[in-house]
Amino acid sequence: MAMIKDDKTLLIYAPVPLHHRDGEFVLDDQACNGLRLWAENFRKVIVLMPLSPETAPANWVPLSAVGENMKRVEIVPLPLAYRPDKFLRHLPKTRKLIRAAIGRADYMGFAIGGLFGDWGSVASIEAHRMGRKFYVWTDRVESEVTRKMANEGSWRQRLRSRLYHRPMAMLERALIRRAELGLFHGRQTYEAYARYCRNPQIVHDIHLDKADHIGAEALAAKVAGALDGRLKICYAGRADPMKGPLDWIGVMERLSAAGIDFEAVWMGEGSELDAMRARVAAAGLQDRVRLPGYTRERVMVLDEMRAAHVFLFCHKTPESPRNLIEALASGTPIVGYDGAFARELTDIHGGGILVAMDDVAGLADAVIAVAKDRVRLQGLIQNAKADGAPYDDVSVFRHRSEVIRKYL
Repeated sequence: MAMIKDDKTLLIYAPVPLHHRDGEFVLDDQACNGLRLWAENFRKVIVLMPLSPETAPANWVPLSAVGENMKRVEIVPLPLAYRPDKFLRHLPKTRKLIRAAIGRADYMGFAIGGLFGDWGSVASIEAHRMGRKFYVWTDRVESEVTRKMANEGSWRQRLRSRLYHRPMAMLERALIRRAELGLFHGRQTYEAYARYCRNPQIVHDIHLDKADHIGAEALAAKVAGALDGRLKICYAGRADPMKGPLDWIGVMERLSAAGIDFEAVWMGEGSELDAMRARVAAAGLQDRVRLPGYTRERVMVLDEMRAAHVFLFCHKTPESPRNLIEALASGTPIVGYDGAFARELTDIHGGGILVAMDDVAGLADAVIAVAKDRVRLQGLIQNAKADGAPYDDVSVFRHRSEVIRKYL
């Protein structure tokens, strides 16, 4: 077990839902890794988490996966209450649970982003009322994501987006102004929120072990193999409108029309997957584009990333997606729509190519240029590896813990 960096208690709110299975709590494996890493930096960690009544995803693991550090982690389940009536019904009792946890903590911080059912926002309000210093954490501009979804989905979803996004933005700013510290994952969220915060800090959140980074021998083989052969393209993430999956297919169509020899895979399920498959079939690209849906084994995802020459992304909302870091750590250049987070990641070594938002033609042209200049591609692969080198889970959690201790 690693040395504990602090003998005090940290309280956090994590919005990842807990589930029950066979009489015990189960959780996403990356969230379990987060609990392990927080407990390596503090004597005790109290975690507020919503408890879902639904059946747990098959790949979620028991909390025992945290290991020995779980002895120093206390879970406080909260109701899952995203509907306004459920939220208001549960609010009085849940406020008491939150206030009791605040009273037992030395440091505290809360993930925010939402409206009804956002217990992180409630916890921030309660900490402020109790005169306690706290930090807020966010990895995307949730109100803006909601606003951009106002033209997507069912009529209920569109109506909710139109009604919610402005109150969400007002709440976000009010909480950030009251926080002693703002921990913003990546420059995208930092640029959106820094003006409202008395002490904004850029941090990162990644669950990538150093051993998950591509090794020197594998990198050398990848660079050598990039000189010829099919261009290999990949993406890993949900096939939802905010990820631009139909733009991604549009790039594939243009590559085919330009006579580029390529193969591509999008790993992830979502509301747009059927439309993606229909477009692929209509364009006759079934032998070049794979859309397997959800890929359960994380090692398979990383293997695909390491094998790829290009990680092609079409993100349309202000967020700081971890898959860009995972791609760089795999020695795979990121090629996609411009944004502060992607710029931040590749600013030093240039392990990526960025084009204007929604410019499908420009994005296709960028990929075509790389496919035709393999020496340039070799350089991009090496630069991507260098840009991804600083990011591993132990380092980023240690950095966040040091920032919390310094300012709270």
